[in-house]
Amino acid sequence: MPGAPVAQDQPVTFTAEEVEYDQNRALVVARGRVEAWQGNRVLRADEFTYDRNTGVATARGNVQLIEADGQVIFADSVELRNEFKDGVLEGLRGLLAQNGRVAAAGARRTGGTFFDLSRVVYSSCQPCQEDPLAPPVWQVRARTATLDQTARQVRYRDATVEFGGVPLLWTPYLQHPSASAPRQSGFLSPTFGITDYLGGFVETPYYWAIDESQDLLLRPMIATSNLPNLGLEYRRRFNFGEVAAEGSFGYLNGRENTPEGAGGHIFSRGNFAIDENWRAGFNYNWASSEDYLRVYRYGSRRLLDQNAFTEGFWGSNAYARIDGRAYQGLRSTDNNSLIPYVLPNIYADWQAQRDSLGGTFTIDTWNFAVFRDQGTSTQRASTRLAYNLPMYDHAGGLWTVRAQSDLSAYAYNDLAAAPNYSTTADNGTIGTANIRAALDWRMPFVRPAGEYGHQVIEPRIQVVAGPLTGNQSSVPNEDSIDFEFTDANLFQLNRFVGRDRQEGGTRIDYALRGAWYFPNGGMLEGLAGASYRIQNDGGPFYANSGVENRASDYVGRARLRPVSWLEFLGRGRFAQEDGSVRFLDLSTTASLGTGTSVTAGYLYTPAMPFLDPAQTRNEVAVGFTQQIGHWRFGAFARYDIELNRPVVVTASAGYEDECFLLEARFLKSFAEDTSTNSLYPASTMLLFRIGLKTIGDVGFRAI
Repeated sequence: MPGAPVAQDQPVTFTAEEVEYDQNRALVVARGRVEAWQGNRVLRADEFTYDRNTGVATARGNVQLIEADGQVIFADSVELRNEFKDGVLEGLRGLLAQNGRVAAAGARRTGGTFFDLSRVVYSSCQPCQEDPLAPPVWQVRARTATLDQTARQVRYRDATVEFGGVPLLWTPYLQHPSASAPRQSGFLSPTFGITDYLGGFVETPYYWAIDESQDLLLRPMIATSNLPNLGLEYRRRFNFGEVAAEGSFGYLNGRENTPEGAGGHIFSRGNFAIDENWRAGFNYNWASSEDYLRVYRYGSRRLLDQNAFTEGFWGSNAYARIDGRAYQGLRSTDNNSLIPYVLPNIYADWQAQRDSLGGTFTIDTWNFAVFRDQGTSTQRASTRLAYNLPMYDHAGGLWTVRAQSDLSAYAYNDLAAAPNYSTTADNGTIGTANIRAALDWRMPFVRPAGEYGHQVIEPRIQVVAGPLTGNQSSVPNEDSIDFEFTDANLFQLNRFVGRDRQEGGTRIDYALRGAWYFPNGGMLEGLAGASYRIQNDGGPFYANSGVENRASDYVGRARLRPVSWLEFLGRGRFAQEDGSVRFLDLSTTASLGTGTSVTAGYLYTPAMPFLDPAQTRNEVAVGFTQQIGHWRFGAFARYDIELNRPVVVTASAGYEDECFLLEARFLKSFAEDTSTNSLYPASTMLLFRIGLKTIGDVGFRAI
């Protein structure tokens, strides 16, 4: 609706093609392209009359009233008085903020802040290009409406909401912020629904704009089968950062295997800039249970984290971070006394400029203290030095010399407990050192294929040498528990993601890569490789990891992109002895120019000893999205072949244009609580949402 009033203590100024002045009546009459303005408000018309005695201005013919915020009011005639503060308009039409459009038989403005409209129609939809007179997707038609320009609110009386010209909703009173309104306090559109755990429920959010830098959203929920729940969301911006937090509290009645009792949650975060190099922040997340979050629709999380940090950046050459971390497991099977908290965790690295040979030297340090109420507690200080020197020979081969040295010192307690279960030590201290050096050679052989593009065959061999490290069972393991041997880490000096486990001895890594690059941007690529350790030493690798033997499993990658919109990608690991599948990840993506995208995938991974429960994953997944004009559709499903049941199924459909939103979503999760062998609460969700842009939206949710 029209914007806020401007200052009214300025004189009226106008221009026109023809001006007459009746000195006896103090009457000014202007004709032809008349433009009058007072402050930032402009009036245009074919004819303009201004009575200097009464201060009454009258405009007729193609009248345009341009407000200070750019909104435009059209009228057949306008009479303004009291320094343009009061007026009467006939045949009003308006182009408002956010594409708002209004029409009324007549309107009256009072005090420069109130517009009273009669027989009014409002919509934010564009007219149909083929038939501009056709009804819009939606419009509000009311007997009267009042625009409060100070409060930036529009109030309708005896209002009907029409869709495609068909009245579907009547209300005696309707209020919403004007399209030009800034953020302001008030009730938001409610959400209705029904669930197995809450029964019927309604959520009526209230938004409180505290000031220009902070706000609060209250989300009270009333349910027929449970006590009320209150959710809150708070946000605040500073010149140097921001904070945001959401929380709730309520009571679960113990239905459908859910725990009974009071519950709540808080999710919060903050980020702050200290100076041009340093910033700090925090994340604090807590919940009474996973069931509470699911039942009251605050998300499905198994693990929550809390941390506070500060970090510094110095270009691309140096970085430092200090933080503290804690975690909360939410599943009924989680033992939080075994989950660690880390204080402090310190990391810093620095990279030198390239030396005269073209090599790069880096140094970093990673130190932490890990504590558990039950289980191993560890303190570690570690430093890594690394050097990388690439060189080309006359034949075009790339030789890379790499070296890496790790020094670590540990103090630990209860090493015989989880997660280490060491049989060689319990409490004590230990220091470790390891050095790895490698010579890496690769030679890309390129052959043109004429009009079919060009082909590349690239053999690669790397020799890595260093002292033996043994199984390292007397060294605490906090950052190297998770290990997966693939083509991605085949040529890493130390193939563990962390530093608590160090790979030792001498090995040879080898791979052959072939690729065919097509002129249309497509490609065909394949890679196969493996590793061979000189010493017959299993080292720190667990059984079935793929590198526990002298000859590793084979790893491979295959990619086919015949055209830009279609790609097949596969990665796998295969047993050295008989080629049986140890790991396989297949995916297909097709992105059609018609707005259709299809994905399909298959994943097989053996049971990993570091996961609880340790079980094989053997799954297929398929999904698609479709965009047709303003319509969009999507579906996704994942099926567990090992368990012979679905994992999750989702589907969605929606329509969205410049003024209207219609959305439907369905989700069915088949995840089970292993302690009760039952589906988790809120495992099924059905959501409907209707939105009238610039007015509000209404949602319905069934769970």
